[in-house]
Amino acid sequence: MNDDLDFDIDEFLTKPLFAHLATASSAGPRESPVWFLWEEGALWLIGNHGDSFPKRLRNEPRCAVGIVDFDLAKGTLRHVGIRGIASIEPLDDQRLYRLLQRYLGADPADWNPSFRSLVIDHLDLMVRIRPESIVARDQSYFSNASPHRYVP
Repeated sequence: MNDDLDFDIDEFLTKPLFAHLATASSAGPRESPVWFLWEEGALWLIGNHGDSFPKRLRNEPRCAVGIVDFDLAKGTLRHVGIRGIASIEPLDDQRLYRLLQRYLGADPADWNPSFRSLVIDHLDLMVRIRPESIVARDQSYFSNASPHRYVP
């Protein structure tokens, strides 16, 4: 795997950021915003058999994922891009909890009951993306407030 990393991706990928999954379809490219978990050198996503992105990944497992952490006030802009191969995996309850608690909090009793019944209770698969390449760019120099300010 060719990695081009400006910063530690393990630390970056612990943040509850949104990922954007790019897939191919017979009608052209598609993009899906997804929650993720970075474990065991792979990106894990959640879904169900009715979702369109797992269907597309079954037909064409090559995909790309972009994850951005942007804070204008702090002048930070970091991006991780992953290109890899996806596989559809059985739902792992413990991994599912680790993924959800990043976004919803540690105690499932505090999670919104409507969200649980409409979304979480229907999850029945996980997508594992094994990276073939990873790029991590720190482009924080764009802002005058940033300590990484670009000076030509």
